[in-house]
Amino acid sequence: MAKATVAAVVTPDTGNPRTVLLTRRNVSPFLGLWCLPGGHVDDFETVADAVRREVFEETGLNFIPEECLGWFEEIFPEHRFHAVALVFRGPGEGTLKHQPDEVSEIAWFALEKALTMNLAFNHNLVLQNYARSLAP
Repeated sequence: MAKATVAAVVTPDTGNPRTVLLTRRNVSPFLGLWCLPGGHVDDFETVADAVRREVFEETGLNFIPEECLGWFEEIFPEHRFHAVALVFRGPGEGTLKHQPDEVSEIAWFALEKALTMNLAFNHNLVLQNYARSLAP
């Protein structure tokens, strides 16, 4: 059965939508790959609360979900992983501080650079859709 997950396209609180925050995974699946912050929705937790919690746990930032960018299916039989990810965009406020249990590294990337990287899950597709939403 598919799990409900959330992910965040976090931008700086300075308002630059073409800079995004990525985390390097320190857990399986996709150990060592960069991805958007996010994770599983806990029982009886709203998706808005889940995305705020996950971003804070992984990055130390307070995330302000301004818009839901949509849902993305993530089916990876080789990892025994099946989820439906709800993706939000918005600024992150505070000071970066990663949790080494889940994240080995955190960094801001120009959107154009992030689009060229091999990201975990379907996060390349997420960022492609996000980039299209920014186009005039």
